[in-house]
Amino acid sequence: MPASLVTITNKTDRKASYAVQVDFVDARGHVVETRYTGAEDLEPGKRQQPIVFSRKPPEPKLTARLAKAQRY
Repeated sequence: MPASLVTITNKTDRKASYAVQVDFVDARGHVVETRYTGAEDLEPGKRQQPIVFSRKPPEPKLTARLAKAQRY
């Protein structure tokens, strides 16, 4: 099961929340699966590292790619 460690760091001076989209792509660069993660109410200067798991089988090999990240 492919997985990716996502590092979310609050570089602002106030508490913030983040939404992150991770695409798992095949060798040709085609998106096979999209997964989401995030961090809520992250204090200034703090970091969270959620792990995003693909639900696809281990073959063919997939690569995780950050598609979007948004602070709210």
